[in-house]
Amino acid sequence: MAAGPDAGRAPRAPRHQPPGHDYVRGGARFAAELIAWIATPWALWQHSIPLAIVSVAVLIALPAVFSTPGDRPGGDAPVSVPGGVTVLIVLLYLGAATTAAWVAWPFWVAVGVTALCITAVFTEQTRWKALTRRLT
Repeated sequence: MAAGPDAGRAPRAPRHQPPGHDYVRGGARFAAELIAWIATPWALWQHSIPLAIVSVAVLIALPAVFSTPGDRPGGDAPVSVPGGVTVLIVLLYLGAATTAAWVAWPFWVAVGVTALCITAVFTEQTRWKALTRRLT
């Protein structure tokens, strides 16, 4: 008699991991994206509440709607775009996070956010090279 709940089942195939994806790279990128979602409306709120709301909606919607096929481990987004567009979206929210942090937050926080975004640019290089080779 076999022991365990998976006894008798074929072993699972490892999930496909797109080039340039791992916890460190993804973590830096995701942390910067979260900061952009928070800092951008925070910085814009004092100037225009509707603009602040639109900015966070755009920053969340862009990577959720547009994606390069095969780039996401969990599946693709509704609209397929070339790899260069995905790279531009990442650069957009890295720039938004950095700029908004300098506008909205104290110096020491802005320095940390800038360091994180610069780190993300360097850790993304493998992924970006793979993405720019994909046309759709």
